[in-house]
Amino acid sequence: MATTPHAQSQWEFSCDLEVDFGSEENASIVYAALAVDKELQPDKIRRLMTVSDGKLSVHFEATEARILRASFSAFVDVLTLATKTIEEFGQGMKL
Repeated sequence: MATTPHAQSQWEFSCDLEVDFGSEENASIVYAALAVDKELQPDKIRRLMTVSDGKLSVHFEATEARILRASFSAFVDVLTLATKTIEEFGQGMKL
């Protein structure tokens, strides 16, 4: 008797992050800075970012926990850099 394996979603692991920047402008600046950095393995990890009410929301989905962790960690590093740049140079700066 032949059996078929239970169908599982390819994107078994996920994580959500929301950062409140206090303004739509700052959230949009960070979004634009991070949006150009595409995932290196789009067949194993995907990221969806949105900006709403001054908040940057990010949803990650991955095929493996270690890939999710590595991608999330790298993303947070760049997010921290962008946030510190706005804190240091962005106040009162005309864009």
